[in-house]
Amino acid sequence: MQLFLVGYVPVAHNLFAAVGKYYLVDSGYPNRLGYLAPYKGTKYHLQEFRDGPEPQRKEELFNYTHSSLRNVIERSFGVLKMKWRILQKIPPYSPEKQAQIICACMALHNFVRTSGLADKHFGRCDRNENFVPRQAYENQPEPEVVEDEEWSCMNAIRDSLANALMDRN
Repeated sequence: MQLFLVGYVPVAHNLFAAVGKYYLVDSGYPNRLGYLAPYKGTKYHLQEFRDGPEPQRKEELFNYTHSSLRNVIERSFGVLKMKWRILQKIPPYSPEKQAQIICACMALHNFVRTSGLADKHFGRCDRNENFVPRQAYENQPEPEVVEDEEWSCMNAIRDSLANALMDRN
């Protein structure tokens, strides 16, 4: 599993995605420029899909895919926090310095992975796709419930991806 942090531009305390990129965010964020949120009012969490029928509508299929990708990201960050402990509590550096620390950890991780060196932390993820390190979910802030803002361009992107997923099935 390789991770690449791409398409971000740290500006003050906000992260803005580069043109043509977006952050995969949970339902606590609005679906707005640079942020791709799931459809609200539709089942989302993987457990909901495991316990019920397969996704039927495009919104369910999109949310299932979105949730699956977010799960991989959360697992990956959990393992990275386990491996590079500075990521567990980033010191109160400027956002630019924090971004550099994160990029350095990602670069070291990618070096280890592409070099074919044994990686006991990610090895657990490689062997068990359901392994989620406690660092992935411990000490996380509660999500803030927000209303979707009207960003028709991101809604169009989300709809386009949802339609492509339906066409693929």
